[in-house]
Amino acid sequence: MGKIDIEAAPRRDGTAYPEPFDVPCRKRSRQRLGLAAGLTQFGVNRLTLPPGQWSSQRHWHTHEDEFVFVVEGEVVLVTDAGEQVLKAGDCAGFPHGVADGHHIQNRSDRDAILLEIGHTDPADGAFYPDIDLEARPDAYYRRDGTPYPATKRVR
Repeated sequence: MGKIDIEAAPRRDGTAYPEPFDVPCRKRSRQRLGLAAGLTQFGVNRLTLPPGQWSSQRHWHTHEDEFVFVVEGEVVLVTDAGEQVLKAGDCAGFPHGVADGHHIQNRSDRDAILLEIGHTDPADGAFYPDIDLEARPDAYYRRDGTPYPATKRVR
């Protein structure tokens, strides 16, 4: 395919999380570089996190490994083990099936840019240990299995 025009890559702003879980992620923005390159076996996103925003709610995946690389700025990685500051050049990885809820928060006063890389398994789900939320391949559900109204999981 060759060089990717990053500005022309498909963009996904905000989140599909149901309220009120969407609030800390509303201003995040992902440029879907893997899709722009025609990749089908794994995804690559360029994530821009403005100050105060989170990459996601704290979660872990059932079928997808995740890898993040900090391109610019400073963020805080939050996992079950605690918090770690990540700066440009730092990276982290999360194997699928390991119940270690994780996410990234931008607590700085400037945008942070990260690369997110992961497998694109349509059977993937996610669990959110801090909130009443579970992601299934089609939509978001409460832990008791009740679907959240009018939600569709965006992948």
